[in-house]
Amino acid sequence: MTIGNRPPTVRNDGRRPGDIRPVTFTLDVLKWAEGSCRIRVGDTDVLCAATIEDRVPPHLRGKGTGWVTAEYSMLPRATAERTQRESAKGRIGGRTHEIQRLIGRSLRGVVDLGKLGERTITVDCDVIQADGGTRTASITGGYVALASALIRYGMDRLVVSKIAAISVGVIAGETFLDLDYSEDSRAEVDMNVVGTDLGTYVELQGTAEGRPFDRARVDELLDIANTGLAQLFEAQGQALAAVRR
Repeated sequence: MTIGNRPPTVRNDGRRPGDIRPVTFTLDVLKWAEGSCRIRVGDTDVLCAATIEDRVPPHLRGKGTGWVTAEYSMLPRATAERTQRESAKGRIGGRTHEIQRLIGRSLRGVVDLGKLGERTITVDCDVIQADGGTRTASITGGYVALASALIRYGMDRLVVSKIAAISVGVIAGETFLDLDYSEDSRAEVDMNVVGTDLGTYVELQGTAEGRPFDRARVDELLDIANTGLAQLFEAQGQALAAVRR
């Protein structure tokens, strides 16, 4: 029996600081997409779809190379209060544009574009429900959608490594892995880590709110992020093992 407040090392959902939220992948949720995946990370829920087209952007025409890009959006009631659709505003917001570019960069980093030929793979990531980590879930699930499409069409050799993303942060001086919204909104340090299963990184996004953080804290955050990424790579591999050509 515990009397009083919960220990600071126990989070609202019962996790310890170094635990990730439950992660599930559901493949082939869309009939027409070449590859599709619904990823759930705790209460964050994202639908990812990969489309392969025999075309490339104008600047790549005739160069014999391919392209991977991404689009990201959030349903109006993915959040606690309704968010107006960006199509109704007539323009894409800065946050959406930033996230789209991040997802695209991340996925391009693990595809051999030179062997893809003059094809474009577009990965659409639509947030059904948001509870922190929508961009990291989009990258992690987007990879599964992309890889499943390439496997199905006999192009799995073009995938040079797995890629996933996870958030880490500092709250009340303690390092935490895989922040949900309640934690992210009060974190003193918030970092998103996008990494491959080869031990390399595509992007590190770290921000301090208030007091700056030092190199020792960066190393600590990367170490705990790597433990989370390893679990995501394993889950991705299990999900893709069932995909057939």
